[in-house]
Amino acid sequence: EKLIYLPNHFFSKGHAVQKEVMAPTLNYPAKSTPYKTGTGSPQSNRCLASILNNKKGVPKKPSIVYCNYNKFLKNNPETVRSWIRILREVPDSMLCLLENPTNGVSYFRKFVHEAAGKTDKKTGKFIHGDGDELNNRIHFLPWQKNPFDHQRRNQDFCNVMLDSWPYNGHTTAQDSLYGGVPIVTRSDGDEMSSRVTTSANEVLGFSFQLNAYQGPKQYEDIAIRLGNNSTALAKIRKKLIKTANQRNPMHPYWDVPRYVQNFQTGLTMAWQNFLDGLPKD
Repeated sequence: EKLIYLPNHFFSKGHAVQKEVMAPTLNYPAKSTPYKTGTGSPQSNRCLASILNNKKGVPKKPSIVYCNYNKFLKNNPETVRSWIRILREVPDSMLCLLENPTNGVSYFRKFVHEAAGKTDKKTGKFIHGDGDELNNRIHFLPWQKNPFDHQRRNQDFCNVMLDSWPYNGHTTAQDSLYGGVPIVTRSDGDEMSSRVTTSANEVLGFSFQLNAYQGPKQYEDIAIRLGNNSTALAKIRKKLIKTANQRNPMHPYWDVPRYVQNFQTGLTMAWQNFLDGLPKD
C-alpha cells in the first residue's frame, strides 16, 4: 500500500465547526457546587477529589493538574513510571485520569504503590516507598457517555495532558487541545500511533516546547518544567486557545473544510495516476 500524505495533520477534527463543542476560554468560569460541566478551573475542581475523596495528602489547592483520559491499555509501565517522577518533582501536583475501565483503577493504584517502593535484595521483602502519598494525588473521573460533555470537561479538570506512549491519544488528544490543554508527548517512536501528537504540536507551533524527541527523560523534564513554571504554561495555553478560536481564516489545524479539500485532492490525484498508468508513488 502507498500512503497519501496530508498537510496540517492527518486527523480530521470538526471541533471548530460543531456547535455542540464549547470553545476554550482564557479565563476560567466560577466554580459550581455541585460541579456542573463547563465551570471551575482544574485547581478548584481537583478532579472531583473534594467530592469523591478527602484522603490525607490530597492538595487543597493543587499547583497543577495533569491529566490523561485514554484507556489504561494505552499506557505501558514505562509511561506510568514517568508520571510518578513528574508528581514527585512538582509539589502539590495532581494527576486526573479516567475510569476507563472502572475495574482497572485498583490495578493501576497497585502498580503505582509497587513501583514507588523497592524489594530488599537480602531479605526479599518489599519496602514501602511513597506510593500511598502518590495515590492520594491521583484521582479518576467517571466515564461520561456524552462525548461533547466529556470534551467540555477538559478545560474544567486539566492544565496539561501527559500523552500516552507508544499509543498516543487520538480523539482524546483533540478534545484536550481544543479545550486549551497543552499536551506533552514523547517523539522518539517510529510507529504512526506514537507520533500523532508530535505532528499536532508541530502544526500548532509547539514542536520544541512540548515534543520530547529524546525520549522519556525529556518527556518528564518538560512536564516538570511546566508544572513549576506557571508563566511558561500560561503563554503556551494562551497561544493554543488562540489557534482554536481563530476564524477567517481558521487555523490550518482546526480547519476541517480545508482538510476535506486536501483529502479529496489526494484521492483525485491517486485515481488520476491509476487511470494514466503511472506508478503508485
